[in-house]
This record gives sequence, C-alpha cells and structure tokens, in this order.
Amino acid sequence: MALRTTLTLEEDVMDRLRGEAQRTGRPFKAVVNEAIRAGLERRALRASRGASFSIKTFDMGLKAGLELDDIEGLLDRLEGAQRR
Repeated sequence: MALRTTLTLEEDVMDRLRGEAQRTGRPFKAVVNEAIRAGLERRALRASRGASFSIKTFDMGLKAGLELDDIEGLLDRLEGAQRR
C-alpha cells in the first residue's frame, strides 16, 4: 500500500535523485523509494554487524638480515637482482 506524503529535500539530494531518474528513465518516486530502501538496508546491516570487531594479531618476527626500511634490498632478496 502506497502512502502519499510531503518531503523537504535538500538541494544536493534533489539534484542527485533527479539526475538518477533522468539517467535511468525511471519515475522520480521510484528512484526516491529505491534510495530510501537502500539507505535503510545499509543502516540495518551495519547495526546487525555490531558496533566493533577485533582482530587477533600474531608477532611473526623478522628474519635476521632483513631491513624493512630497505625496500630495494627486500625486493632483491625476494625476486633476485635480475628483477630490474
């Protein structure tokens, strides 16, 4: 069941909605409804994921002789001096 209502849209939102309606050739109200649904679905998805997450990290160490500040040296050891 469709309900009729009045919305006050900010100019940038109105421009984007009109542009999408023109680009796709679809009615303005269909574009508005799709945009609202998409926004509500994204919000619900974020809420269902929870506010935060954590990642378990491990110290993998660094082999002796490797310097992380020497990118060229690392590439030479990984790919060989002929890589250039």
